Amino acid sequence: MIEGIDLSILVYRCLIPIVALLIGWVIGFFDSNNRTAKKIREAEGKSEVAIKEAQKKVAEAEERLSLFATTGADDPGLLRLKDESGQLALELDGEHIDTAAGLSAEQKKRLIGLLSLVRPWLEGGQPASAPPPPSRTVQTPPAPAPVIMSSLTPEVKPTAKKAAPPPLSIVEQIDSILQKRMMNTLLAGQDIRLQESHEGGVEVMIGMKKYSTVEEVPDAAVKSAIRAAIDEWEKTYTPGL
Repeated sequence: MIEGIDLSILVYRCLIPIVALLIGWVIGFFDSNNRTAKKIREAEGKSEVAIKEAQKKVAEAEERLSLFATTGADDPGLLRLKDESGQLALELDGEHIDTAAGLSAEQKKRLIGLLSLVRPWLEGGQPASAPPPPSRTVQTPPAPAPVIMSSLTPEVKPTAKKAAPPPLSIVEQIDSILQKRMMNTLLAGQDIRLQESHEGGVEVMIGMKKYSTVEEVPDAAVKSAIRAAIDEWEKTYTPGL
């Protein structure tokens, strides 16, 4: 009996720690699950807020894009003059040109080329007809008394006024300079001349051969003479540019 009591006491003492461990494990398990579930809920809440903010930003970006597509982008074009606080600003190919510092050689050639493209519109367009003057009664002055001229005085006939020749185009002006520069040189007998293309550009004629640009001319001497004529034209007609 004593041995039985001692055995039960021993078993009882062994079970108590095991039960305590089991209870602690169960409590820790549920506590850990609760903490994990709480963290998951917090993460889901944060993700929902982030998704809503992202959707809001996407909607704002789409709205800005639609507004930009409606208004359209500012196309600088090839040549533009802008009024900046009463001062004219020049832009070539979308690039602002500092006219106070002067134009470079490439900028001068680019500007002259653009002006030559615009010139055919000016020459080909028909000016608007002026409105007729208002009708009014004109009193005819009395005829002057006839003047008796001596038969020895030769009859003077009024000379008809000749119409003024049309102004030369830019290409014709450069060709005139070129012809003067080639006089008394080896190039004088090669029938070199400049003419304007249908697009408003410069074509080089050497005899019966035609070159669309100056760069296509194979003869270096001819090419140099044409460039010298262009430089002289720039100095003469566009000083300070």
